[in-house]
Amino acid sequence: MAYGGGWLDRAGALRADPEWIADRLADPEGVVLPLWRDHCLVTADRTPVRRAVADSAELLAAADETVFLGLDAGAAVSAVDLSGRPEREALELAGAVEAVDVRTLAGGLRPAEAAVQAYARGLLHWHRGQRYCGGCGTATAARDGGHVRFCADAECARLFFPRIEPAIIVLVEAPGRPDRCLLARHRGAPEGSWSTLAGFVEVGESLEDAVRREMAEEAGVTVVDLAYQGSQAWPFPAGLMVGFRATAASDEVRVDGQELLDARWFTRDELRARAAEGRPLGRIDSIDRHLLQAWLKG
Repeated sequence: MAYGGGWLDRAGALRADPEWIADRLADPEGVVLPLWRDHCLVTADRTPVRRAVADSAELLAAADETVFLGLDAGAAVSAVDLSGRPEREALELAGAVEAVDVRTLAGGLRPAEAAVQAYARGLLHWHRGQRYCGGCGTATAARDGGHVRFCADAECARLFFPRIEPAIIVLVEAPGRPDRCLLARHRGAPEGSWSTLAGFVEVGESLEDAVRREMAEEAGVTVVDLAYQGSQAWPFPAGLMVGFRATAASDEVRVDGQELLDARWFTRDELRARAAEGRPLGRIDSIDRHLLQAWLKG
């Protein structure tokens, strides 16, 4: 699944050592991934730029932030943020031709490669949004290779860690025969686009509670027999998608009219017909595609 299976050793037990991190980031055998305002910088063939540390002195000096991502066969892989530079300058520094959203590359990258690019994007995005302490307003600084920020006020000294925002995504089956699944038209989605239902987990909720609440709120559906299917990192900017399959207590549907404009039951034959017409069943890089494909296979 896209954005999963990254091969890097994140070295969590070592990256808290400032000297160890400094040595790794200065290692000429290391690799640097440049990003600009949440976009990957790519070459003419749309391959994400990977620069050797030995050839990146100017690039590293120009970066707003450098973060340690992990070790690849013992060599450090880091990401640098060039967001403070004009786009043209960032491209020149990186030796790139274009800045693109990693989601547009997912279909052409191995899942693990997409995972590393998305990981870099999510971590650098967090740094740009955590410049100040939420408790006292003092500027924060990075440590632990960029995996922690701390308040520079000695009395406050609050620590900040990258936020993860869990969300559930659910394939709901109708009770009884024929086999049907529930898909919805979301507000703002292209005309004729149908997808599985999803929503964020709220404070004080379990994942299962979130499934029950979201299905009831958005589609008026009571669900039973929840079963975990899998999860997917979704760092756009900080999501974690947790997939479930559930069965509806009845086939009655009442959409909320806010997030969902419509919802209806589809048979397997109807979904196969849509696919044959060239209508995508879920995003190519998203867990909803896996949920739908698994359901189609029975």
